[in-house]
Amino acid sequence: MELLMDPSIWAGLLTLVVLEIVLGIDNLVFIAILADKLPPKQRDKARLIGLSLALIMRLGLLSLISWLVTLTKPLFSVWDFTFSGRDLIMLVGGLFLLFKATTELHERLENRQHDGEHGKGYASFWVVVLQIVVLDAVFSLDAVITAVGMVNDLPVMMAAVIIAMGVMLLASKPLTNFVNAHPTVVVLCLSFLLMIGLSLVAEGFGFHIPKGYLYAAIGFSILIEVFNQIARRNFIRNQSQRPLRARTAEAILRLMGNRRDSANQSEPEGPVVMPVPHEGFADEERYMINGVLTLASRSLRSIMTPRGEISWVDASLPLEEIRQQLLSSPHSLFPVCHGELDELIGVVRAKELLVALDDGVDVAAWSASTPVIVVPETLDPIALLSVLRRARGSFVMVTNEFGVVQGLVTPVDVLEAIAGEFPDDDETPEIVADGDGWLVKGSTDLHALQQHLDVTTLVDEDADIATVAGLVIDAHGQIPKVGEEIALPPLRIQVVEASDYRVDLVRVVKESPPDEDEDE
Repeated sequence: MELLMDPSIWAGLLTLVVLEIVLGIDNLVFIAILADKLPPKQRDKARLIGLSLALIMRLGLLSLISWLVTLTKPLFSVWDFTFSGRDLIMLVGGLFLLFKATTELHERLENRQHDGEHGKGYASFWVVVLQIVVLDAVFSLDAVITAVGMVNDLPVMMAAVIIAMGVMLLASKPLTNFVNAHPTVVVLCLSFLLMIGLSLVAEGFGFHIPKGYLYAAIGFSILIEVFNQIARRNFIRNQSQRPLRARTAEAILRLMGNRRDSANQSEPEGPVVMPVPHEGFADEERYMINGVLTLASRSLRSIMTPRGEISWVDASLPLEEIRQQLLSSPHSLFPVCHGELDELIGVVRAKELLVALDDGVDVAAWSASTPVIVVPETLDPIALLSVLRRARGSFVMVTNEFGVVQGLVTPVDVLEAIAGEFPDDDETPEIVADGDGWLVKGSTDLHALQQHLDVTTLVDEDADIATVAGLVIDAHGQIPKVGEEIALPPLRIQVVEASDYRVDLVRVVKESPPDEDEDE
Protein backbone atom coordinates (compact mmCIF):
# COMPACT_ATOMS: atom_id res chain seq x y z
CA MET A 1 0.00 0.00 0.00
CA GLU A 2 2.92 2.28 0.75
CA LEU A 3 4.12 1.65 -2.76
CA LEU A 4 0.91 3.12 -4.22
CA MET A 5 1.15 6.25 -2.09
CA ASP A 6 4.66 7.13 -3.22
CA PRO A 7 4.53 9.93 -5.92
CA SER A 8 7.95 8.94 -7.23
CA ILE A 9 6.58 5.47 -7.99
CA TRP A 10 3.75 6.92 -10.09
CA ALA A 11 6.15 9.27 -11.88
CA GLY A 12 8.47 6.38 -12.66
CA LEU A 13 5.54 4.24 -13.81
CA LEU A 14 4.26 6.93 -16.19
CA THR A 15 7.74 7.62 -17.56
CA LEU A 16 8.40 3.91 -18.05
CA VAL A 17 5.04 3.37 -19.78
CA VAL A 18 5.85 6.12 -22.28
CA LEU A 19 9.33 4.71 -22.90
CA GLU A 20 7.98 1.19 -23.33
CA ILE A 21 5.44 2.41 -25.91
CA VAL A 22 8.13 4.34 -27.79
CA LEU A 23 10.46 1.35 -27.75
CA GLY A 24 7.60 -0.87 -28.94
CA ILE A 25 6.57 1.25 -31.92
CA ASP A 26 9.31 -0.17 -34.15
CA ASN A 27 8.24 -3.69 -33.16
CA LEU A 28 4.63 -2.78 -33.94
CA VAL A 29 5.55 -1.39 -37.36
CA PHE A 30 7.48 -4.52 -38.23
CA ILE A 31 4.55 -6.70 -37.18
CA ALA A 32 2.22 -4.59 -39.38
CA ILE A 33 4.46 -5.10 -42.40
CA LEU A 34 4.84 -8.84 -41.80
CA ALA A 35 1.10 -9.30 -41.17
CA ASP A 36 0.36 -7.91 -44.63
CA LYS A 37 1.99 -11.04 -46.08
CA LEU A 38 -0.78 -13.19 -44.59
CA PRO A 39 -4.34 -13.71 -45.84
CA PRO A 40 -6.70 -11.04 -44.42
CA LYS A 41 -8.40 -13.54 -42.08
CA GLN A 42 -5.09 -14.42 -40.38
CA ARG A 43 -3.63 -10.95 -39.92
CA ASP A 44 -5.40 -10.08 -36.65
CA LYS A 45 -4.45 -13.46 -35.24
CA ALA A 46 -0.80 -12.94 -36.13
CA ARG A 47 -0.76 -9.49 -34.53
CA LEU A 48 -2.30 -10.77 -31.30
CA ILE A 49 0.07 -13.71 -31.13
CA GLY A 50 3.10 -11.52 -31.85
CA LEU A 51 2.26 -8.91 -29.24
CA SER A 52 1.22 -11.55 -26.69
CA LEU A 53 4.55 -13.31 -27.12
CA ALA A 54 6.31 -9.97 -26.67
CA LEU A 55 4.41 -9.42 -23.42
CA ILE A 56 5.22 -12.91 -22.15
CA MET A 57 8.90 -12.49 -23.05
CA ARG A 58 9.17 -9.13 -21.31
CA LEU A 59 7.45 -10.35 -18.16
CA GLY A 60 9.61 -13.46 -18.17
CA LEU A 61 12.81 -11.48 -18.60
CA LEU A 62 11.79 -9.10 -15.83
CA SER A 63 11.43 -12.06 -13.48
CA LEU A 64 14.98 -13.06 -14.35
CA ILE A 65 16.67 -9.78 -13.51
CA SER A 66 19.63 -11.58 -11.95
CA TRP A 67 20.17 -13.46 -15.22
CA LEU A 68 19.91 -10.24 -17.23
CA VAL A 69 22.79 -8.79 -15.25
CA THR A 70 25.02 -11.67 -16.39
CA LEU A 71 24.24 -10.83 -20.04
CA THR A 72 26.35 -7.69 -19.75
CA LYS A 73 29.46 -9.62 -18.68
CA PRO A 74 32.08 -10.13 -21.44
CA LEU A 75 32.13 -13.63 -22.90
CA PHE A 76 34.97 -13.41 -25.45
CA SER A 77 36.99 -10.91 -27.47
CA VAL A 78 37.76 -10.65 -31.18
CA TRP A 79 40.56 -8.21 -31.97
CA ASP A 80 39.61 -5.03 -30.12
CA PHE A 81 35.94 -5.95 -29.72
CA THR A 82 34.59 -7.60 -26.57
CA PHE A 83 31.22 -9.35 -26.80
CA SER A 84 28.72 -10.12 -24.04
CA GLY A 85 25.49 -12.09 -24.28
CA ARG A 86 23.53 -8.86 -24.74
CA ASP A 87 25.91 -7.75 -27.50
CA LEU A 88 25.43 -11.02 -29.38
CA ILE A 89 21.65 -10.76 -29.15
CA MET A 90 21.78 -7.16 -30.37
CA LEU A 91 24.16 -8.09 -33.20
CA VAL A 92 22.07 -11.05 -34.42
CA GLY A 93 18.83 -9.09 -34.09
CA GLY A 94 20.27 -6.09 -35.92
CA LEU A 95 21.55 -8.24 -38.79
CA PHE A 96 18.18 -9.97 -39.04
CA LEU A 97 16.41 -6.60 -39.06
CA LEU A 98 18.72 -5.27 -41.79
CA PHE A 99 18.13 -8.39 -43.87
CA LYS A 100 14.34 -8.32 -43.55
CA ALA A 101 14.04 -4.57 -44.12
CA THR A 102 16.27 -4.77 -47.21
CA THR A 103 14.32 -7.68 -48.72
CA GLU A 104 11.00 -5.98 -48.01
CA LEU A 105 12.20 -2.77 -49.64
CA HIS A 106 13.45 -4.71 -52.64
CA GLU A 107 10.08 -6.41 -53.08
CA ARG A 108 8.20 -3.13 -52.99
CA LEU A 109 10.62 -1.17 -55.17
CA GLU A 110 10.70 -3.96 -57.75
CA ASN A 111 6.89 -4.25 -57.58
CA ARG A 112 7.03 -7.95 -56.76
CA GLN A 113 3.73 -7.88 -54.89
CA HIS A 114 0.32 -7.92 -56.54
CA ASP A 115 -3.22 -7.40 -55.45
CA GLY A 116 -4.95 -10.27 -53.79
CA GLU A 117 -7.54 -10.39 -56.54
CA HIS A 118 -4.86 -11.30 -59.03
CA GLY A 119 -3.31 -14.22 -57.24
CA LYS A 120 -1.06 -12.74 -54.60
CA GLY A 121 1.10 -15.45 -53.02
CA TYR A 122 0.64 -15.30 -49.23
CA ALA A 123 3.34 -16.36 -46.78
CA SER A 124 2.98 -19.24 -44.35
CA PHE A 125 1.32 -18.24 -41.07
CA TRP A 126 3.89 -19.86 -38.79
CA VAL A 127 6.83 -18.55 -40.82
CA VAL A 128 5.54 -15.03 -40.24
CA VAL A 129 4.89 -15.73 -36.55
CA LEU A 130 8.44 -17.12 -36.18
CA GLN A 131 9.88 -13.93 -37.69
CA ILE A 132 7.77 -11.88 -35.29
CA VAL A 133 9.04 -13.95 -32.33
CA VAL A 134 12.68 -13.42 -33.31
CA LEU A 135 12.21 -9.64 -33.47
CA ASP A 136 10.16 -9.71 -30.26
CA ALA A 137 13.13 -11.25 -28.50
CA VAL A 138 15.45 -8.45 -29.63
CA PHE A 139 13.05 -5.60 -28.89
CA SER A 140 11.93 -7.20 -25.60
CA LEU A 141 15.51 -7.35 -24.40
CA ASP A 142 16.01 -3.68 -25.21
CA ALA A 143 12.75 -2.69 -23.47
CA VAL A 144 13.46 -4.80 -20.35
CA ILE A 145 16.97 -3.41 -19.95
CA THR A 146 15.47 0.09 -20.17
CA ALA A 147 12.93 -0.84 -17.47
CA VAL A 148 15.65 -2.20 -15.17
CA GLY A 149 17.64 1.02 -15.56
CA MET A 150 14.64 3.27 -14.89
CA VAL A 151 12.86 1.64 -11.93
CA ASN A 152 14.03 -0.52 -9.03
CA ASP A 153 10.68 -2.14 -8.11
CA LEU A 154 9.73 -5.27 -10.05
CA PRO A 155 5.92 -4.78 -9.73
CA VAL A 156 6.23 -1.29 -11.23
CA MET A 157 8.25 -2.68 -14.13
CA MET A 158 5.70 -5.39 -14.84
CA ALA A 159 2.78 -2.95 -14.56
CA ALA A 160 4.45 -0.56 -17.00
CA VAL A 161 5.11 -3.38 -19.49
CA ILE A 162 1.52 -4.65 -19.25
CA ILE A 163 0.02 -1.15 -19.69
CA ALA A 164 2.30 -0.38 -22.64
CA MET A 165 1.49 -3.68 -24.30
CA GLY A 166 -2.25 -3.09 -23.78
CA VAL A 167 -1.97 0.29 -25.51
CA MET A 168 -0.05 -1.32 -28.37
CA LEU A 169 -2.69 -4.04 -28.73
CA LEU A 170 -5.40 -1.39 -29.06
CA ALA A 171 -3.35 0.66 -31.54
CA SER A 172 -2.00 -2.26 -33.56
CA LYS A 173 -4.96 -2.77 -35.89
CA PRO A 174 -5.48 0.93 -36.85
CA LEU A 175 -1.73 1.33 -37.29
CA THR A 176 -1.55 -1.83 -39.41
CA ASN A 177 -4.41 -0.67 -41.62
CA PHE A 178 -2.88 2.78 -42.03
CA VAL A 179 0.59 1.49 -42.82
CA ASN A 180 -0.63 -1.02 -45.38
CA ALA A 181 -2.98 1.48 -47.02
CA HIS A 182 -0.17 3.96 -47.72
CA PRO A 183 2.78 2.57 -49.74
CA THR A 184 4.99 5.57 -48.98
CA VAL A 185 4.47 5.02 -45.25
CA VAL A 186 5.53 1.38 -45.63
CA VAL A 187 8.76 2.44 -47.36
CA LEU A 188 9.35 5.05 -44.65
CA CYS A 189 8.80 2.46 -41.90
CA LEU A 190 11.19 0.03 -43.59
CA SER A 191 13.76 2.82 -43.71
CA PHE A 192 13.27 3.27 -39.95
CA LEU A 193 13.84 -0.44 -39.45
CA LEU A 194 17.06 -0.21 -41.47
CA MET A 195 18.23 2.61 -39.22
CA ILE A 196 17.24 0.71 -36.06
CA GLY A 197 18.95 -2.44 -37.35
CA LEU A 198 22.12 -0.47 -38.01
CA SER A 199 22.03 0.96 -34.48
CA LEU A 200 21.60 -2.56 -33.01
CA VAL A 201 24.59 -3.84 -34.98
CA ALA A 202 26.63 -0.84 -33.81
CA GLU A 203 25.67 -1.54 -30.19
CA GLY A 204 26.61 -5.18 -30.67
CA PHE A 205 30.13 -4.00 -31.55
CA GLY A 206 30.21 -1.66 -28.56
CA PHE A 207 29.44 1.62 -30.35
CA HIS A 208 26.60 3.32 -28.53
CA ILE A 209 24.40 5.58 -30.66
CA PRO A 210 22.27 7.93 -28.54
CA LYS A 211 18.61 7.12 -28.98
CA GLY A 212 17.85 10.83 -29.19
CA TYR A 213 19.54 11.00 -32.57
CA LEU A 214 17.43 8.15 -33.94
CA TYR A 215 14.19 9.56 -32.54
CA ALA A 216 14.98 13.02 -33.91
CA ALA A 217 15.55 11.60 -37.40
CA ILE A 218 12.42 9.47 -37.20
CA GLY A 219 10.35 12.38 -35.90
CA PHE A 220 11.54 14.70 -38.68
CA SER A 221 10.78 12.05 -41.34
CA ILE A 222 7.32 11.47 -39.87
CA LEU A 223 6.64 15.23 -39.97
CA ILE A 224 7.58 15.36 -43.68
CA GLU A 225 5.37 12.33 -44.38
CA VAL A 226 2.47 14.02 -42.56
CA PHE A 227 2.81 16.98 -44.91
CA ASN A 228 2.96 14.56 -47.85
CA GLN A 229 -0.22 12.78 -46.74
CA ILE A 230 -2.05 16.09 -46.22
CA ALA A 231 -1.04 17.27 -49.69
CA ARG A 232 -2.09 13.95 -51.21
CA ARG A 233 -5.46 14.02 -49.42
CA ASN A 234 -6.14 17.58 -50.62
CA PHE A 235 -5.16 16.61 -54.18
CA ILE A 236 -7.52 13.62 -54.13
CA ARG A 237 -10.30 15.78 -52.69
CA ASN A 238 -9.84 18.40 -55.42
CA GLN A 239 -9.68 15.75 -58.12
CA SER A 240 -12.87 14.11 -56.87
CA GLN A 241 -14.73 17.37 -57.46
CA ARG A 242 -13.96 17.18 -61.19
CA PRO A 243 -16.18 15.04 -63.46
CA LEU A 244 -15.06 11.43 -63.74
CA ARG A 245 -15.07 11.65 -67.53
CA ALA A 246 -12.72 14.65 -67.49
CA ARG A 247 -10.32 12.93 -65.07
CA THR A 248 -10.31 9.74 -67.14
CA ALA A 249 -9.73 11.64 -70.38
CA GLU A 250 -6.87 13.60 -68.86
CA ALA A 251 -5.23 10.44 -67.50
CA ILE A 252 -5.44 8.62 -70.84
CA LEU A 253 -4.12 11.61 -72.78
CA ARG A 254 -1.25 11.90 -70.30
CA LEU A 255 -0.44 8.22 -70.82
CA MET A 256 -0.38 8.72 -74.59
CA GLY A 257 2.28 11.39 -74.29
CA ASN A 258 2.80 14.44 -76.47
CA ARG A 259 2.20 14.36 -80.16
CA ARG A 260 5.14 14.71 -82.49
CA ASP A 261 5.12 18.18 -83.93
CA SER A 262 4.63 17.23 -87.55
CA ALA A 263 1.65 19.47 -88.23
CA ASN A 264 3.83 22.47 -89.08
CA GLN A 265 5.43 20.66 -92.01
CA SER A 266 4.03 21.51 -95.41
CA GLU A 267 2.50 18.84 -97.60
CA PRO A 268 5.26 16.99 -99.51
CA GLU A 269 5.28 17.11 -103.27
CA GLY A 270 5.16 13.95 -105.35
CA PRO A 271 3.79 10.56 -104.32
CA VAL A 272 2.64 10.14 -100.72
CA VAL A 273 4.78 7.72 -98.72
CA MET A 274 3.03 5.99 -95.82
CA PRO A 275 4.96 6.30 -92.53
CA VAL A 276 6.54 3.21 -91.05
CA PRO A 277 4.65 1.97 -87.97
CA HIS A 278 6.44 2.51 -84.67
CA GLU A 279 5.90 1.72 -81.04
CA GLY A 280 3.38 3.79 -79.10
CA PHE A 281 0.53 5.85 -80.45
CA ALA A 282 0.73 7.33 -83.94
CA ASP A 283 -0.43 10.89 -84.54
CA GLU A 284 -3.70 9.73 -86.10
CA GLU A 285 -4.36 7.41 -83.17
CA ARG A 286 -3.76 10.21 -80.69
CA TYR A 287 -6.04 12.50 -82.69
CA MET A 288 -8.86 9.94 -82.72
CA ILE A 289 -8.53 9.02 -79.04
CA ASN A 290 -8.50 12.69 -78.11
CA GLY A 291 -11.61 13.20 -80.26
CA VAL A 292 -13.45 10.35 -78.54
CA LEU A 293 -12.53 11.54 -75.04
CA THR A 294 -13.55 15.15 -75.69
CA LEU A 295 -16.73 14.40 -77.63
CA ALA A 296 -18.97 14.48 -74.55
CA SER A 297 -17.71 17.93 -73.53
CA ARG A 298 -18.50 19.49 -76.90
CA SER A 299 -21.67 21.21 -78.02
CA LEU A 300 -23.72 20.43 -81.12
CA ARG A 301 -22.70 23.78 -82.56
CA SER A 302 -19.09 22.61 -82.64
CA ILE A 303 -19.78 19.54 -84.76
CA MET A 304 -22.79 20.51 -86.91
CA THR A 305 -22.77 21.93 -90.42
CA PRO A 306 -23.80 25.57 -89.82
CA ARG A 307 -26.96 27.03 -91.29
CA GLY A 308 -25.15 29.04 -93.95
CA GLU A 309 -23.55 25.91 -95.46
CA ILE A 310 -26.69 23.74 -95.64
CA SER A 311 -27.82 22.70 -99.14
CA TRP A 312 -31.62 22.45 -99.13
CA VAL A 313 -34.45 22.08 -101.62
CA ASP A 314 -37.12 24.77 -101.91
CA ALA A 315 -40.37 22.95 -102.74
CA SER A 316 -41.89 26.17 -104.09
CA LEU A 317 -39.40 26.38 -106.97
CA PRO A 318 -40.12 25.03 -110.44
CA LEU A 319 -39.32 21.36 -110.95
CA GLU A 320 -36.60 22.11 -113.49
CA GLU A 321 -34.73 24.38 -111.05
CA ILE A 322 -34.94 21.68 -108.39
CA ARG A 323 -33.54 19.17 -110.90
CA GLN A 324 -30.58 21.41 -111.75
CA GLN A 325 -29.86 21.95 -108.07
CA LEU A 326 -29.80 18.22 -107.37
CA LEU A 327 -27.58 17.49 -110.39
CA SER A 328 -25.06 20.22 -109.50
CA SER A 329 -24.65 19.20 -105.85
CA PRO A 330 -22.46 16.31 -104.58
CA HIS A 331 -24.81 15.65 -101.67
CA SER A 332 -27.11 12.64 -101.65
CA LEU A 333 -29.56 13.84 -98.97
CA PHE A 334 -31.45 17.14 -98.80
CA PRO A 335 -33.88 18.75 -96.40
CA VAL A 336 -36.98 19.98 -98.24
CA CYS A 337 -38.43 23.29 -97.09
CA HIS A 338 -41.15 25.68 -98.21
CA GLY A 339 -39.75 29.06 -99.10
CA GLU A 340 -37.19 29.25 -96.29
CA LEU A 341 -35.02 26.86 -94.31
CA ASP A 342 -37.04 27.16 -91.11
CA GLU A 343 -40.18 25.80 -92.86
CA LEU A 344 -39.11 22.14 -92.84
CA ILE A 345 -41.16 19.59 -94.76
CA GLY A 346 -39.14 16.40 -94.98
CA VAL A 347 -35.98 14.65 -96.14
CA VAL A 348 -35.33 13.32 -99.65
CA ARG A 349 -32.63 11.34 -101.38
CA ALA A 350 -31.37 13.06 -104.51
CA LYS A 351 -31.51 9.89 -106.62
CA GLU A 352 -35.10 9.10 -105.64
CA LEU A 353 -36.28 12.69 -106.07
CA LEU A 354 -34.78 12.90 -109.57
CA VAL A 355 -36.81 9.86 -110.58
CA ALA A 356 -39.94 11.33 -108.97
CA LEU A 357 -39.44 14.63 -110.81
CA ASP A 358 -39.71 12.80 -114.12
CA ASP A 359 -43.22 11.79 -113.06
CA GLY A 360 -44.11 15.40 -112.17
CA VAL A 361 -44.83 14.72 -108.48
CA ASP A 362 -45.66 17.37 -105.94
CA VAL A 363 -42.28 17.75 -104.19
CA ALA A 364 -43.79 19.02 -100.92
CA ALA A 365 -46.32 16.20 -100.63
CA TRP A 366 -43.82 13.55 -101.77
CA SER A 367 -41.08 14.61 -99.29
CA ALA A 368 -43.53 14.90 -96.37
CA SER A 369 -43.64 11.09 -96.20
CA THR A 370 -40.15 11.21 -94.66
CA PRO A 371 -40.29 13.78 -91.83
CA VAL A 372 -37.21 15.57 -90.56
CA ILE A 373 -35.80 14.67 -87.15
CA VAL A 374 -35.26 17.87 -85.16
CA VAL A 375 -33.13 18.16 -82.01
CA PRO A 376 -32.39 21.16 -79.75
CA GLU A 377 -28.94 22.73 -79.88
CA THR A 378 -28.53 21.98 -76.16
CA LEU A 379 -28.55 18.20 -76.77
CA ASP A 380 -25.49 16.33 -75.57
CA PRO A 381 -23.37 14.86 -78.43
CA ILE A 382 -23.43 11.45 -76.75
CA ALA A 383 -27.24 11.50 -76.64
CA LEU A 384 -27.19 12.59 -80.30
CA LEU A 385 -25.73 9.22 -81.29
CA SER A 386 -28.92 7.36 -80.41
CA VAL A 387 -30.95 9.92 -82.40
CA LEU A 388 -28.72 9.43 -85.44
CA ARG A 389 -29.27 5.68 -85.21
CA ARG A 390 -33.02 6.29 -85.52
CA ALA A 391 -32.33 8.50 -88.53
CA ARG A 392 -31.03 5.39 -90.37
CA GLY A 393 -28.18 7.03 -92.26
CA SER A 394 -29.98 10.36 -92.69
CA PHE A 395 -29.38 13.55 -90.73
CA VAL A 396 -30.97 15.60 -87.96
CA MET A 397 -31.72 19.30 -87.96
CA VAL A 398 -30.56 21.43 -85.02
CA THR A 399 -32.78 24.29 -83.86
CA ASN A 400 -32.64 26.85 -81.09
CA GLU A 401 -35.32 27.55 -78.48
CA PHE A 402 -37.29 29.63 -80.99
CA GLY A 403 -37.40 26.87 -83.62
CA VAL A 404 -34.90 28.60 -85.90
CA VAL A 405 -32.65 26.13 -87.73
CA GLN A 406 -29.05 26.46 -86.58
CA GLY A 407 -27.44 23.63 -88.47
CA LEU A 408 -27.47 20.05 -89.59
CA VAL A 409 -25.70 16.99 -88.18
CA THR A 410 -24.93 13.78 -90.07
CA PRO A 411 -23.05 10.67 -88.93
CA VAL A 412 -20.10 11.97 -90.96
CA ASP A 413 -20.04 15.13 -88.83
CA VAL A 414 -19.66 13.01 -85.70
CA LEU A 415 -16.91 10.98 -87.40
CA GLU A 416 -15.13 14.19 -88.37
CA ALA A 417 -15.29 15.35 -84.75
CA ILE A 418 -13.43 12.17 -83.79
CA ALA A 419 -11.10 11.44 -86.70
CA GLY A 420 -10.70 14.77 -88.48
CA GLU A 421 -12.20 16.43 -91.54
CA PHE A 422 -13.53 14.57 -94.61
CA PRO A 423 -14.22 17.38 -97.10
CA ASP A 424 -16.83 16.91 -99.84
CA ASP A 425 -16.11 17.47 -103.52
CA ASP A 426 -17.39 21.04 -103.32
CA GLU A 427 -15.50 21.83 -100.11
CA THR A 428 -11.97 22.90 -99.32
CA PRO A 429 -10.32 21.65 -96.13
CA GLU A 430 -10.92 23.84 -93.10
CA ILE A 431 -7.25 23.75 -92.06
CA VAL A 432 -4.60 24.01 -94.79
CA ALA A 433 -0.84 24.18 -94.21
CA ASP A 434 0.62 27.50 -95.43
CA GLY A 435 4.36 27.86 -95.03
CA ASP A 436 5.14 28.05 -91.33
CA GLY A 437 1.45 28.41 -90.43
CA TRP A 438 -2.05 27.32 -91.40
CA LEU A 439 -4.96 28.91 -93.26
CA VAL A 440 -8.07 28.23 -91.16
CA LYS A 441 -11.71 28.93 -91.98
CA GLY A 442 -13.58 31.03 -89.49
CA SER A 443 -16.22 28.32 -89.13
CA THR A 444 -13.63 25.74 -88.04
CA ASP A 445 -14.42 24.05 -84.75
CA LEU A 446 -12.06 25.01 -81.91
CA HIS A 447 -11.68 21.39 -80.80
CA ALA A 448 -10.52 20.41 -84.29
CA LEU A 449 -7.99 23.26 -84.43
CA GLN A 450 -6.78 22.48 -80.92
CA GLN A 451 -6.19 18.84 -81.79
CA HIS A 452 -4.56 19.70 -85.12
CA LEU A 453 -2.08 22.14 -83.56
CA ASP A 454 -1.54 20.08 -80.39
CA VAL A 455 -2.45 22.88 -77.98
CA THR A 456 -4.74 22.87 -74.96
CA THR A 457 -5.52 26.55 -74.38
CA LEU A 458 -8.16 27.32 -77.03
CA VAL A 459 -11.26 25.63 -75.64
CA ASP A 460 -12.81 27.13 -72.53
CA GLU A 461 -15.56 24.88 -71.19
CA ASP A 462 -17.22 27.81 -69.43
CA ALA A 463 -17.25 30.09 -72.49
CA ASP A 464 -19.89 29.84 -75.21
CA ILE A 465 -17.39 29.85 -78.07
CA ALA A 466 -17.34 27.02 -80.62
CA THR A 467 -15.54 28.36 -83.73
CA VAL A 468 -12.30 30.08 -84.65
CA ALA A 469 -14.24 33.18 -85.72
CA GLY A 470 -15.92 33.34 -82.33
CA LEU A 471 -12.55 33.02 -80.59
CA VAL A 472 -11.03 35.83 -82.66
CA ILE A 473 -14.00 38.16 -82.11
CA ASP A 474 -14.04 37.43 -78.38
CA ALA A 475 -10.29 38.06 -78.03
CA HIS A 476 -10.40 41.25 -80.12
CA GLY A 477 -13.58 42.62 -78.55
CA GLN A 478 -15.17 43.27 -81.94
CA ILE A 479 -15.06 41.99 -85.50
CA PRO A 480 -11.45 42.63 -86.60
CA LYS A 481 -10.47 44.01 -89.98
CA VAL A 482 -8.37 42.27 -92.59
CA GLY A 483 -4.69 42.28 -91.63
CA GLU A 484 -5.20 42.69 -87.88
CA GLU A 485 -3.40 40.22 -85.60
CA ILE A 486 -4.52 38.66 -82.33
CA ALA A 487 -1.99 37.09 -79.95
CA LEU A 488 -3.22 33.98 -78.12
CA PRO A 489 0.00 32.34 -76.88
CA PRO A 490 1.35 30.10 -78.18
CA LEU A 491 -0.65 31.10 -81.30
CA ARG A 492 -0.60 34.25 -83.40
CA ILE A 493 -3.72 34.73 -85.53
CA GLN A 494 -3.95 37.11 -88.51
CA VAL A 495 -7.27 37.91 -90.19
CA VAL A 496 -7.08 37.15 -93.93
CA GLU A 497 -10.72 37.51 -95.01
CA ALA A 498 -13.51 39.24 -93.11
CA SER A 499 -16.66 41.27 -93.64
CA ASP A 500 -18.59 43.69 -91.48
CA TYR A 501 -20.41 40.86 -89.72
CA ARG A 502 -18.13 37.79 -89.71
CA VAL A 503 -14.59 36.43 -89.99
CA ASP A 504 -14.17 34.08 -92.98
CA LEU A 505 -10.47 33.12 -93.01
CA VAL A 506 -7.49 33.51 -90.69
CA ARG A 507 -3.85 32.55 -90.75
CA VAL A 508 -2.56 30.82 -87.63
CA VAL A 509 1.12 30.59 -86.65
CA LYS A 510 2.29 28.51 -83.72
CA GLU A 511 5.20 30.15 -81.95
CA SER A 512 7.87 27.98 -80.34
CA PRO A 513 8.54 28.36 -76.60
CA PRO A 514 11.72 30.33 -75.73
CA ASP A 515 13.51 27.25 -74.42
CA GLU A 516 12.99 25.41 -77.71
CA ASP A 517 14.42 28.36 -79.64
CA GLU A 518 17.49 28.30 -77.43
CA ASP A 519 17.93 24.56 -77.99
CA GLU A 520 17.76 25.09 -81.74
